[in-house]
Amino acid sequence: MPDTSSPMTSPAAQLKLVGGIPCLDFVNTVGSRVPSRDAAIRRGESLGLEIVDEKLSTYDDLLSWSRHAGLLPDTVVRRLLAGARHSPRESAAVLKRAVAFREVLHRIFIDLLHGRSPSRADTDLLNREISIARSHQRLSAATQGYAWMWDTDAALDNMLWVVADSAARLVTSANLPRLRQCAGHRCGWLFVDSTRNGSRHWCDMKDCGNAAKVRRFRQRARANKKS
Repeated sequence: MPDTSSPMTSPAAQLKLVGGIPCLDFVNTVGSRVPSRDAAIRRGESLGLEIVDEKLSTYDDLLSWSRHAGLLPDTVVRRLLAGARHSPRESAAVLKRAVAFREVLHRIFIDLLHGRSPSRADTDLLNREISIARSHQRLSAATQGYAWMWDTDAALDNMLWVVADSAARLVTSANLPRLRQCAGHRCGWLFVDSTRNGSRHWCDMKDCGNAAKVRRFRQRARANKKS
């Protein structure tokens, strides 16, 4: 963090931002999600997933990522960090809420990606977060007309307002059909495919794309040896 005793060494501050919009980058704050052995079954689909390499282990991680992703300016981050030091229980509650919200968003986006209707419980939680976010928006006079502005108070859940607003925009926009999931092995990160022909398969061609090429090359080499 800037000007604090907790420097920006959090793994969350090193994450690639490949989602294209804040809510997807927020969902991508894990290494990956893999099926759990005791996964709950619904509609024939295994929804129980275990998180591999959690990036949001502390409230400081959440703040680090929010700054890294451009959701909060340095001035707000410093105030929130100081507030978290004085209210550890409240900041811990915000972290717990943030992680729960992230997993709900992941389930909703995966359901939509596969043409399924999200559950009522997940939709209700999304609506609650959107309602909270909307309560912190105000119209402010701009050069031409008005513009939506966020409250300037340093509430510990500031970043969740931006995430909820981003999610609301995505699920109601023409970009929803461009929602994609990385095809990389043990990845599953989400992104909006902004390519002209909608041909993007990887979160990052340099990572998952190249890894897939290497796997295919090795598979062909092994097949050639057998033949």
